[in-house]
Amino acid sequence: MQKEECFYLGKIVKKYSFRGELLVRLDSDDPEIYENLESVFVELDHRLIPFFIEHAQLHKSQLLRIQFEDVQSEEDAESLLGKELFLPLSILPPLSDNKFYFHEIIGFEVIDEHFGAVGSVKSVNDTTNQALFVIDHKGQEVLIPINDDFIKRVDRDKKEIRVAVPEGLIDLYL
Repeated sequence: MQKEECFYLGKIVKKYSFRGELLVRLDSDDPEIYENLESVFVELDHRLIPFFIEHAQLHKSQLLRIQFEDVQSEEDAESLLGKELFLPLSILPPLSDNKFYFHEIIGFEVIDEHFGAVGSVKSVNDTTNQALFVIDHKGQEVLIPINDDFIKRVDRDKKEIRVAVPEGLIDLYL
């Protein structure tokens, strides 16, 4: 499995028990859908390695307590701390209307109802409190908050996102 065929699920952040259980910080709005996974891919030495799951359950809000089949001791668990987990894109349910996965809108054109064509989505910055479209406008970076009130239409066929941002916001970057 190649990383391009997968989405980021989360990161192993802590050991949970002496039996090798681990806590994974999930990158998801719906963490409960990941309680019944059979396996995940763990990135080890820049390769995705499948790990089969004995059991998993939610621990607090965004943490998944997980026991891998071949990780049975604290020492085994220690070697996985900080590793990232991935799942195949094929298991994601399709979204409709104005909902989208961040990875699927890369390359979409952003068109503002006041400004016009802003540019194409290079990436999404979700490391801040408010996720942002990172848009390339003729070589300059424009950041637009991903906000339901701003997004008017997502057209998957045309690969366009129509937005209505406050006047002057885009001009701040140009």
